[in-house]
Amino acid sequence: MSATLEGKLVIAISSRALFNLDASNQIFEENGEDAYTKYQIQHENELLEHGVAFPLIERLLGLRNPETGENMAEIILISKNDPNTGLRVFNSIEQHGLEITRAAFTRGRSPYKYLKAFKADLFLSANPEDVALALENGHASATIYAGTYLKKEEELEEIRIAFDGDAVIFSDEAEKIYQAMGLEEFKKHEAEKSDIPLPPGPFMSFLKALNNVQNAYKDKEKKTIRTALVTARNAPAHKRAIKTLRSWGIRVDEAFFLGGLDKAPILESFNPHIFFDDQHTYCINASKVVPTGHVPSGVTNIE
Repeated sequence: MSATLEGKLVIAISSRALFNLDASNQIFEENGEDAYTKYQIQHENELLEHGVAFPLIERLLGLRNPETGENMAEIILISKNDPNTGLRVFNSIEQHGLEITRAAFTRGRSPYKYLKAFKADLFLSANPEDVALALENGHASATIYAGTYLKKEEELEEIRIAFDGDAVIFSDEAEKIYQAMGLEEFKKHEAEKSDIPLPPGPFMSFLKALNNVQNAYKDKEKKTIRTALVTARNAPAHKRAIKTLRSWGIRVDEAFFLGGLDKAPILESFNPHIFFDDQHTYCINASKVVPTGHVPSGVTNIE
């Protein structure tokens, strides 16, 4: 029987999201591919430092099915390196003890076309262009912001993931009203349609995949994943968000309706392994306190 990823939470991640590759990337940008290749080969046995998404990936790799003991998450390295320069990344994966065994090396070409083949539930990258292409092709994807990441001493046993609502979990239908007509029309529109579920956004399927993992632990005292909705919505627009999730059969553990307040203080208290938002302003502030991924979706990202 061939190996399968069926039933697993599959995360595709770029080498620059997993590790700190700022120094080598600067060499590539300033001196080109040949200099970059030479540098990576010369340093291929040097351990790479953690990137922003490293703690999240490390915790996901620790997920085990409570009944069978099998891994519940599969991490795929998706790299624009070639196999030659990518050896340094795999050496660091091994030295850090990460159970990552599958990879795609595409030598400079965007890897989005391979996400479907791997059945990826999420793609994390430091390259905005790659993320945009993946998102356009129907894959939940986010650009990792440079910034803080959870250190060992801050770790709890559970994995915590936070999401914005509109243009992330939900479509940008309501956000378009707000951008075009203002706050009062947005509130009126959402109150009138409170019983009509919002269309799904690009991260609905990923949140559903997380719920599937949570369901494996529903009868267990120790839970593994905790999710939060952190949205600029407030009353009365909160009703449609809650009822939409209910109609999908999807739950979140915590929800914060902030009415336009800065999300960073709430996120610092929730302390997620990663937070996803579609608006750069929120991402910039959030990345100062928690690992943050920008989702280039919806009307606020149309240039």
